[in-house]
Amino acid sequence: MADPAALALVGTTEFNDSEGFRAEALKHAAVLVPIVLHPQPSILLTLRAAKLSAHAGQVSFPGGRIEAGETPEAAAVREAAEEVGLDPRLPELLGRLPEHHTGTGFHITPVVALVPPPLNLVADPREVEEPFELPLSVILDPEAPERRTAEWKGRTRTFWVWPHERHYIWGATAAILVNLARVLRGH
Repeated sequence: MADPAALALVGTTEFNDSEGFRAEALKHAAVLVPIVLHPQPSILLTLRAAKLSAHAGQVSFPGGRIEAGETPEAAAVREAAEEVGLDPRLPELLGRLPEHHTGTGFHITPVVALVPPPLNLVADPREVEEPFELPLSVILDPEAPERRTAEWKGRTRTFWVWPHERHYIWGATAAILVNLARVLRGH
């Protein structure tokens, strides 16, 4: 993940749905992609609060807007601390995944980190309904993600969905997980 040449082989996210937005109009954000180092590693995700004005009730990585003068890494760690109470001293930053543009006008920089347990998370109820984990074994299974198609804003869209027993993992989060899987599997 720290090797730009290796990341270039992964390419950009296939679901990169920002057409209609000028580059200067995109809002810059960063997400932390925390790999929790349990004996069976997992990825920390969040279920966003149902009362949020944007992306309410959706699964996401901890993250948010990059503030002036802040690096994507600093923003991702800060947002994880604010949203789920992740101790900012815990993440060991590994690198960035390919950037992702969303149909809602965000330019997202995913920052991957290793995080040792225990996490002792406390979610901010204004932002996060529930932090939860997805086993890394699911991410490494090339058969796990599904491609689905739906109508959105008058156009047919194709997107990734990851299996989970309780949550619907799709959109930008699912696409970033696809890129993580490609990097970890070496293709």
